[in-house]
Amino acid sequence: MKKTHIAIVGAAGYTGEELLRLLSRHPQVEIAAITSRASAGRLVGSVFPRLADLELHFIEPDIATIAAAADTAFLALPHGTAAEFAAPLLEAGLKVIDISADFRLRSHDDYREYYGGDHPAPALLGTSVYGLPEKNRAALKGAQLIACPGCYPTSIILPVSPLLSSGIASSDGITVCSMSGVSGAGRKPSVPLLFAECNESVRPYNIVRHRHLPEIEQELADAAPADSVTLNFIPHLVPVNRGIHSTIVLEAAGEVGPERVGQVLRDAYDGEPFVRVLPHGSLADIKNVALTNVCEIGFDHDQRTDRIIVSSAIDNLTKGAAGQAVQCMNVAHGYPETTGLI
Repeated sequence: MKKTHIAIVGAAGYTGEELLRLLSRHPQVEIAAITSRASAGRLVGSVFPRLADLELHFIEPDIATIAAAADTAFLALPHGTAAEFAAPLLEAGLKVIDISADFRLRSHDDYREYYGGDHPAPALLGTSVYGLPEKNRAALKGAQLIACPGCYPTSIILPVSPLLSSGIASSDGITVCSMSGVSGAGRKPSVPLLFAECNESVRPYNIVRHRHLPEIEQELADAAPADSVTLNFIPHLVPVNRGIHSTIVLEAAGEVGPERVGQVLRDAYDGEPFVRVLPHGSLADIKNVALTNVCEIGFDHDQRTDRIIVSSAIDNLTKGAAGQAVQCMNVAHGYPETTGLI
């Protein structure tokens, strides 16, 4: 089978490193180009010593060079910048898998409100496939522009969507408390992310206007009987390198118990290779999913308050970013979905 030639645009960040780790062992892939303005000319091993066996050099992010070398491009770039590469690469005939937020939202108004300016490629809004394979597998097959979900949204959409679509949970009154490892903030140096600032510290941030909020509400609204979903989202920074844990509280609708909650989740994800529904009594833990593409889901029902309580855990750099992007690539190219992933 002919190999897919891959370019990783913005390969010197944490997500780029994770893509290199995964794609370097993917049997259907040849890494044809990796870009970084700051590291152009350097060997991969000089930036990421654990990848020293890869004989690859970073190059400048030039559109023509990328298009000539690859047929699929992963964009591991900041929002706003990714769209500037996506449009010309799509025009050149490449598949584009964007790991930024540029094509996740369908509403230009939401993008402007939460990302602070007009969208750089508004004509492409609404043309992407939201890259959550468990939800959009059919649409991902053959897709040209894939918008990979955010890490927090992945940890929330997967456990909550079946509960809403089945009718056992209300779309009103949802509260989400999430915790992220420090790598979720990226590799760029920042004083609040220094070891001495994060160690022995747990703190919430952006508790009213986090950028992932409209994405979460948009995707959950697709699953809910109601036209829209509004929730409280309270993210926290915790002193671990990688991982996201979300605890989600929903109002039960009708006669609900833990057996029913568990059955709905198992029915939704039976046979899914990267969703693990735990037995009643077990709750999700980030240590169980580190370096994997798995979302682990635990659940219970509080009879006293009539609330469904769900916990989920993912690795923010794998199922929350690079691993999910590779999973999407596998589906889009017709490879077995688990290829190169655990």
